[in-house]
Amino acid sequence: MSRFRRVSRALAPAFLLVLSGCASGGNWVELGGHRYAVEVADDDEERARGLMFRDHLADGHGMLFIHEEEGPQSYWMKNTRIPLDILYFDSARKLVSQKRDVPPCTLGDACPPYPSDAPARYVLELNAGEAARLGLVDGAVMAFGPGIATGR
Repeated sequence: MSRFRRVSRALAPAFLLVLSGCASGGNWVELGGHRYAVEVADDDEERARGLMFRDHLADGHGMLFIHEEEGPQSYWMKNTRIPLDILYFDSARKLVSQKRDVPPCTLGDACPPYPSDAPARYVLELNAGEAARLGLVDGAVMAFGPGIATGR
């Protein structure tokens, strides 16, 4: 057996594992029986940028913000062009607050805040109307895909 063939056979399982990870769609969360592909914002810079300056958020996609600790959270729509549902979850990933159909804001620092009604650690932003479509009520539980690190 040639050296190339031996190396190819040895690396094939690792290649398939990587390929299957790509096919699974990267980071995702499940909520209300639906899976959403998510971008993860888990540091101050990513959380501050969020979905600013975007003209579109594809169906079935969202952004998951991960905070180091559970506490009062407040989000705003500064330079955000997409109407969103802002969903706040506690450390157990239970929905504790919802801000539905939040409109875009072009007022810069004059954009209003949208605070959580209870302490939260995770915030999920989805296209406006998703929370209503899913019939979400406080207490709904969000599940994470295996690629999402929670820092704990």
